[in-house]
Amino acid sequence: MAQVRIPSALEGLTNGSKQVEAQGATLSQVIDALEEAYPGIKERLLDESGELRRFINIYVNEEDVRFLDGLSTGLTSDDQISIIPAVAGG
Repeated sequence: MAQVRIPSALEGLTNGSKQVEAQGATLSQVIDALEEAYPGIKERLLDESGELRRFINIYVNEEDVRFLDGLSTGLTSDDQISIIPAVAGG
């Protein structure tokens, strides 16, 4: 199972957990598993067309999935997934 780091903004959906486990061969499958365990998390990560929201960054082993295979990024049980909300400011 992959380890998924949850940002504080989403901890309310994971009962306060900062890190959870989810199983899946791809990032998309892990997100589906997270949705099954923590309803409402998927809509916070993906937009209406099923793509990663612009203001959400997801890293697999410190690599931005946008530079990998996006939601199709393959995973192993040793992978560390980090969900990072983009920070804007000026």
